[in-house]
Amino acid sequence: MKTNPLWAVGWYFVYPVMKLLFFFKVNGKENIPREGGYIVASNHMSYADPPLLAMIQHRQIFFMAKAELFKNPLFAWLIRTLGAFPVQRGAGDGKAINEGENIIRKGGLLGIFIEGTRSKTGELLRPKSGAAIVAQQMQVPVIPICITPKKQKIKLFSKVTISVGKPMTPEQLGLTGEAGPEAYRNASRMIMGEIQRMRDADREAMNSKGKKTPTKTEETA
Repeated sequence: MKTNPLWAVGWYFVYPVMKLLFFFKVNGKENIPREGGYIVASNHMSYADPPLLAMIQHRQIFFMAKAELFKNPLFAWLIRTLGAFPVQRGAGDGKAINEGENIIRKGGLLGIFIEGTRSKTGELLRPKSGAAIVAQQMQVPVIPICITPKKQKIKLFSKVTISVGKPMTPEQLGLTGEAGPEAYRNASRMIMGEIQRMRDADREAMNSKGKKTPTKTEETA
């Protein structure tokens, strides 16, 4: 799928700005293939999440975004140009699902915030089934991504770790053949479980940095 020229040019201008505003580092960016249709499923904490995810590699990610963001015509044009398209939350938006499937069919990266909304506390919310539904219908893998700030919430000039997990195939998620609501819920929990695992590991790594390593004398004291 072709990358929008405005997005491609903007990447090089936005990257140093985002690096300055958020001291982010990326783990596992090699887990995003350079080509082919995939679903990118991430947790969602702030309005900074889409640009942060866009910075982790050079492929354009096409995000489902809440319809309210498209009310302003100028802003709607901008975010559409950058790859966003509207979804009616909580309404089983078939049009948005179809658009997402079309992106994958063309070999693009479809970005879905698996919680369906921003977490106001910073903790992971219950996952929605949108990513699992598209994965089953299109038979494509889901790439789990976890955004983890050093503190509870993402703040300017603070450290953020973005970890990319290995693609989870429809077979691994139990999404081959016919699938119903229970299968979608189970698959969504599996994706969120991998996001939780990465968050736990990243928090442990963040908290361990800067701690004094005890000497042998201190260990035996």
